[in-house]
Amino acid sequence: MATLLIVGGGIGGLATALSIARRGHEAVVLERNDRFAELGAGIQLAPNGIEALDRLGLGDKVRERAVHIDHLRFMDGVTGEHVVSMPLTADYRRRFGNPYVVVHRGELHGMLLDACLASPRIQLRAGHGVTAYDQDDTGATVILATGERITGDAVIGADGIRSAIRRQLVGDGEPRISGITVYRSLIPIELVPDELRWNAVTWWAGPKCHFVHYAIAGGRYLNLAASFDDAATRAIAGTPVEKQFVQSRFGALGEAPRQLLALGEDWKAWVLVDRDPVDNWTDGRVTLLGDAAHPMLHYAAQGACQALEDAVVLGDLLDCSAAEFGRRFDQYNHERRERTARIQRVSRESIKLWHPAGTDAKARNEKLSSMSATQLHDHVAWMHGARSFGAVLTGGASR
Repeated sequence: MATLLIVGGGIGGLATALSIARRGHEAVVLERNDRFAELGAGIQLAPNGIEALDRLGLGDKVRERAVHIDHLRFMDGVTGEHVVSMPLTADYRRRFGNPYVVVHRGELHGMLLDACLASPRIQLRAGHGVTAYDQDDTGATVILATGERITGDAVIGADGIRSAIRRQLVGDGEPRISGITVYRSLIPIELVPDELRWNAVTWWAGPKCHFVHYAIAGGRYLNLAASFDDAATRAIAGTPVEKQFVQSRFGALGEAPRQLLALGEDWKAWVLVDRDPVDNWTDGRVTLLGDAAHPMLHYAAQGACQALEDAVVLGDLLDCSAAEFGRRFDQYNHERRERTARIQRVSRESIKLWHPAGTDAKARNEKLSSMSATQLHDHVAWMHGARSFGAVLTGGASR
């Protein structure tokens, strides 16, 4: 039995602790904040994410508490035209083996946290901010902000897009600022007009902007996320914003989306950031995971799913002695980098789908509306249909 130090107590870090504990190792999760908690609102989980949660022993709990979505619904936000919907019911679930669900981010984190607390092989240490690492032939050490050193057999950096472990291992500086600001709010579902209560993840696409909404927390709330291409150059996270300002940014949208946006209160803003894919995120007995390894914009709704996939693959590979960890980390890196890089690129490129105007928007609508349900399912099969989460085969599912 070996001891692995996991830096970061978010979704990826806790999932990794569960995954390696199931292989008989001990996990010590070091969280910089004073408590283990997850900020944010809604999170989408495609079938590949549910498959990963099944492998961690949490799939049934998530299915029970999540909202099972019937459609991904694409609307022209200016005209109000329903362009196309991807059905997520019988044929989709049969093909990909699982439903498409949405949960509150805090709910998913809470389920992972409860499972970690129940495991005798997992230690959770809040208030432990890690600034650097060191290693030799026998183990790996993290250095805390206090100067304290903690040593284990290996280190896994799951400390997010501004990872201290990545800063030392990869050294690629600050994240890339996308130039897009997203505004988020939650509203009680009883405030939503009946005619807009669709059991769908709905996108309203407009010029240089789009607006997404879906029900979460067992259908009690509607999660609102509105993106605006404002050429932002400074990263912000969770900054309160006046309701009137948010409404003014989306004046180009039609009546229905503006009606929903007007219901939002307590808006907060984030400027979206990501990083370019890298080939290597492993250094001997130290490796990265989730947003620390391959941070992506949320537009493919795969960030959490990819962190969960990482956790499963890494746990499976660490069914070995500590002496093998360096080689197994290299194998994990090799197996995951192609798939995650492709999703990073798709997430960036999807802006071209959401933000066109005029004739470009009309051409997009015509193309999307011509696609059958099978064609739409084919388009996402390589992401949603993954089962072993390894390298991507061109044009197909991952194996």
